[in-house]
Amino acid sequence: MAHATRRLRRYLEDELEECRSEDVDRRLAELDTLEAALGADRVDAELDVLSALAAETRYTLTRVLVAANEELCVCELNAVVDVSESGLSHALSTLADAGLVTGRTDGRWRKYRATNRAVALVTVLEGSVDVGDRIDADAATDDPGAGTNAGTGAAIEDE
Repeated sequence: MAHATRRLRRYLEDELEECRSEDVDRRLAELDTLEAALGADRVDAELDVLSALAAETRYTLTRVLVAANEELCVCELNAVVDVSESGLSHALSTLADAGLVTGRTDGRWRKYRATNRAVALVTVLEGSVDVGDRIDADAATDDPGAGTNAGTGAAIEDE
């Protein structure tokens, strides 16, 4: 923590042109408030959702259910992904635990549908990741729009 505090002090000195211990203490308190607002339980729950989407099979199932905009039977979903029945069951269970799909039994069939959370996440991803635009921007370096998102004109930042 001491190293982080020294770096923060240097940063505040650059920003404020003068830095007192009170400035550092005040900024640390502000940062603690921001961290506390997140809450460990909320962060854990959000990470569970992201982890559920981090496997190709589960992400594909989520995308298919969102695109279908209706319930699909497990037998229909099994035709979409190349996994065993137990693998499919496990993937759907993980997605349900993360709140991305809901399932119900209809007679002898099990059906699933995407939740509003899944729809929102897929919608955000569709709007933020456009592989075609990214490849075009990287390939056309003399293009005045290169390095920007074609849809918004916003700069694409590499991390």
